[in-house]
Amino acid sequence: MVDWALAERVAAGALILKPAPASYRSAALQSQFDELTARAEHLVTESTGLRSAHGEARAKVTDRPGWAAQNVRSMERLVGPALAQLQEKRGAKLGGPSLMIGRSIAGMQLGLMLAYMATRVLGQYDLLIDDHADAANVDVDVDVEVQGPDDQDLVSYVGPNIVAVETQYNFAPSQFRLWLALHEVTHRLQFTAVPWLRGHFVGLVTELLGPLSGDPAGFAEVVKRVATEVRSGHNPARDAGVVGMLATPEQKVALSKISGMMSLLEGHGDVTMNRAGASEVPGAAHFARVLAERRSQAKGLTKLMSKLLGLDAKMRQYAEGEHFVESVEEAGGPALMARVWEGPEWLPTLQEIRDPSLWVARAGG
Repeated sequence: MVDWALAERVAAGALILKPAPASYRSAALQSQFDELTARAEHLVTESTGLRSAHGEARAKVTDRPGWAAQNVRSMERLVGPALAQLQEKRGAKLGGPSLMIGRSIAGMQLGLMLAYMATRVLGQYDLLIDDHADAANVDVDVDVEVQGPDDQDLVSYVGPNIVAVETQYNFAPSQFRLWLALHEVTHRLQFTAVPWLRGHFVGLVTELLGPLSGDPAGFAEVVKRVATEVRSGHNPARDAGVVGMLATPEQKVALSKISGMMSLLEGHGDVTMNRAGASEVPGAAHFARVLAERRSQAKGLTKLMSKLLGLDAKMRQYAEGEHFVESVEEAGGPALMARVWEGPEWLPTLQEIRDPSLWVARAGG
């Protein structure tokens, strides 16, 4: 269904047109992020009480092609088995040259999408490659590259993008880099200190992929639904980009659960990074304001891609999630907020994210 190797090559080829800044020095940046990541983990643990069950956080400074390649492998691990099952079901209907062409087109599209995103992402914690047990459970018939211990559970920083943003906006590098580390380390602690969270997320993604169908009539119905929404004056890509636009009703249920969960995690990440770094990152408010203005002023192709890829929706996740966390803590303090980590049943729905009083009432706050 997807030529993963082609996706990686296309991304790397497209990124040749976007060279790293002349001032970028990966070795020096790696050394600094090793120290900042350790410092950030200490600050976040003190602020939240979350403590990783997987040991200390490790930093990895990567370039843009490296980030794209990492995400190709991550997506392959996540959706590869489901796509392989779908291919089996469709085997009798579609094979030979048609299948090869389809895999190539999907691989090229994925590569170009990741190449675009690789020029904008600053940092990332990849929750999908942090567990040795997963590597042992991979079906040998599925073409999935298994990472070794040194490639797992890493907090990644896209060095060229960080240096470019610092240069463009005259950010103080030591403060800005710690600020970034605080956010990404918070995400790592969410997934490695809360034992059920990672498996729950992967389960939701599996639920999202479950209704995939090889029936062309299904795609025709999607096109009809999108056209109807557009004629009604609605933006079908508003809440989740092209994924939400093309989702079936069953998939939208799973997508809503994922959106609610990610809004919580992003909002908690933002609140934590500002709270934990309050004494050491006095420029935090300035960094947040400048980057928000940068996103809002996007034009042309950048603005279009942001809408299609759901990046606009992700920014709303930050804002709505932050409002949720602040509202819950205002109603019941950190003790009430801590209930969200007790089990999947305590995760807020997307409706509760947008109206925190509903969750507060459900949680007995």
